[in-house]
Amino acid sequence: MKFLPPLESATLLKRYKRFLADIQFDDGSERTIHCANTGAMTGCATPGDKVWFSTSDNPKRKYPNSWELSQTATGHRICINTARANQLAVEGIQQGVITELLDYEQLQTEVKYGQENSRIDILLSDPQKATCYIEVKSVTLLAEESQGQGFFPDAVTTRGQKHLRELAEMAKNGKRSVLLFIVLHSGIEKVSPAHHIDANYSQLLKIAIEQGVEVLCYKAQLSESEIKLINAVEFNYHC
Repeated sequence: MKFLPPLESATLLKRYKRFLADIQFDDGSERTIHCANTGAMTGCATPGDKVWFSTSDNPKRKYPNSWELSQTATGHRICINTARANQLAVEGIQQGVITELLDYEQLQTEVKYGQENSRIDILLSDPQKATCYIEVKSVTLLAEESQGQGFFPDAVTTRGQKHLRELAEMAKNGKRSVLLFIVLHSGIEKVSPAHHIDANYSQLLKIAIEQGVEVLCYKAQLSESEIKLINAVEFNYHC
C-alpha cells in the first residue's frame, strides 16, 4: 500500500477528543489533523513524537489531513490509522502474503452475519471449501521493557468481545473462523491477549480457540512512502 501523494511530517503536540491531534511544523506553525483511532493509543501518541500525515482531496472534510504514522523517541514506527489494518489484510490475501488464506474464489468485505448484528471484516468463499470468516484487529501496544511483546486490546473492548462470540459460533457451525492480528508497530515481534487490560476478552479468546477459531498474526513494514505486510509473527495465549 503506497501513500499517494507522499506523507508529510511534523511534531505531535497533543491528541485530544479522541479524533483530533495538534501538530507543529519546523517553522513553528501549527495544524489540527484527524486521528482515525478511537483506542487508548498507549505509547503511540507521546507529545514530541514525529508524525506523518496524509492529505485528502475531499473538499467536504473539515480536517483534510489524517494522522498515519508515528515515530517514538526509541525509534519505533507505528501506524495509528486502524483502517489500514483491514486494507493490509485484503492486500495480503490477494497478493498471497498470508499463506494460510490462499486459493479462495471470492473475497468480500463488511458482510453482515451472526446473531449479534455484526459485520465480518473479510469473507472468503469457494465452492470447494468451507466459507471463511475473518475478523481483523490492529496491534500497536508494546509491553514496556519487553523483548518485542505486543498485546491486544489496549483498552476494554465490548465490541471485540462480541466479535469473538460471533467467530466462535461460526466455527461451531462448521465454518472456518479466523482472528487476524495485523501488527502495526515495528517493535512488536509476538502477540498475546492483554489479560491485564481486558480479562473478559482474554477468556472469550480462549473459548473461541477451543471451539476452532484460528489465530493468525502478520506484521507490517512501515515507512512514509509505503506500508505492507512482510511476515507472520508468533501468537502466544500466555506471554
